[in-house]
Amino acid sequence: MALKKTSDVVAVSFGIQESAAGVFTQEQINLTLDPLNNEVFVVLAVDLDVAPPSGIAGLTTQSTMALTTTSKTGVPNLSDSQLLARAQRQIISAGFADYGAPFSHVSPETPVGDLSYIGIVATNNVFVQIVGVNNTGAISGNGRMWGYRARADVGTYSALIQSEVLSA
Repeated sequence: MALKKTSDVVAVSFGIQESAAGVFTQEQINLTLDPLNNEVFVVLAVDLDVAPPSGIAGLTTQSTMALTTTSKTGVPNLSDSQLLARAQRQIISAGFADYGAPFSHVSPETPVGDLSYIGIVATNNVFVQIVGVNNTGAISGNGRMWGYRARADVGTYSALIQSEVLSA
């Protein structure tokens, strides 16, 4: 894969809030890439901070947030190849008289191992999704993605675009 770095590392910050409690919400983040020059965004790390779910005795609640390279109709799981990062907070209370036990899962901000990047965005946008389950109000989340702009050769750029478009 032939990529030529064209910028220093930049941080892209974003925030999202459910349109109503328990309603899947997605927002588009424009990266303003230059498709005429085969520009891509090489993602180095992502940090997602999703709000905690409501603590309700006897009821399991959840807050989930994700960042993907393509538009989704729900918050994807780790098995989705367009997923860059995912965060989930849950309070398991079903069957308990008290407020239950909290659990969290977050994709690592930086991957374990020797990877030079965690994803490449060839189209002009990334998408952030959020949804809560059984919360008393709408949940919100914030995030930051670090990466750099690069220019791809024609073959690499074509393959990246086709992969993103066909996977959508």
